[in-house]
Amino acid sequence: MKSAQLFNQYIWIINTLRAFKQLTFEELSQKWMLDGIANGNALQRSSFNRHRDSIVNLFGIIIDCDLKTYRYYISNDPALSSDTIESWLFSTLTVHDVLSDSAAVKDNVLLENVPAGEEFLQTILAAIKHCHCLHIGYKKFGDEGYEKTICPYALKLFHQRWYLLARTADEQMRVYALDRMTMARLTDETFQMPTDFSPQAYFSEYYGVLTDDTPMEHVIIRAYDRTPNYLRTLPLHHSQCEVATTDSYTDFSFHIRPTSDFLAELLSHGDGIEVLKPAHLRQKMRSLIAKSLKRY
Repeated sequence: MKSAQLFNQYIWIINTLRAFKQLTFEELSQKWMLDGIANGNALQRSSFNRHRDSIVNLFGIIIDCDLKTYRYYISNDPALSSDTIESWLFSTLTVHDVLSDSAAVKDNVLLENVPAGEEFLQTILAAIKHCHCLHIGYKKFGDEGYEKTICPYALKLFHQRWYLLARTADEQMRVYALDRMTMARLTDETFQMPTDFSPQAYFSEYYGVLTDDTPMEHVIIRAYDRTPNYLRTLPLHHSQCEVATTDSYTDFSFHIRPTSDFLAELLSHGDGIEVLKPAHLRQKMRSLIAKSLKRY
């Protein structure tokens, strides 16, 4: 069976169990037949068990069976909302599956442009997997281009751009945007990936990709109008907490390093967000807004 067909079946099983919460194998098999999965062929229990193993390996999604009711269910559904490659892969494949069945309305589906740089993904992933150094060409906006050899640690997708976290020859951690790379070549030189290194932990104190020495802060913002609902459905940071709610506003707190990435995100909400604390950050936001007003 082709990989695309298998992926479609995995996605169907996951989404069906998410929609109906719990189903017996017979109920799941009946829906499988009604939806015409696998060209109308029946779902075999042996195939379903293999699919369950593949689903946990690919997406980290566990399908358990309640031994009292013999109903199958997803026991770790929150895994799909986490910031992991498994949840991103599931989301991407789900969208691909839906769009591939909607060719007739392809002109009615509008997508965002993604900058260049994706051609380097395979090389970079191979370098990370086998701990090989990369020789890259890089050109910042408005600067001269240069070449250097780096040790690639992790990839991160942020605002439709891919970024590479890497260690340089002087033992500094740097982030490189793939759309500003001019070349990426795998070298024979290897490096030792620290056994205790975690990309999630490295970025956990930040929003976005800027990881400078901005101090940790306890930030409180006030969200107005419809903005609280946007923040509830798509939190800005894992530390986000709702601390006060009224009819006219909601206060959220963050334990974060408020870099320019974070401040830019707050500013993008216009008058829907007000920074309350700390006082120096509130003043910084005031200065940024005043500077912007001068341009008008």
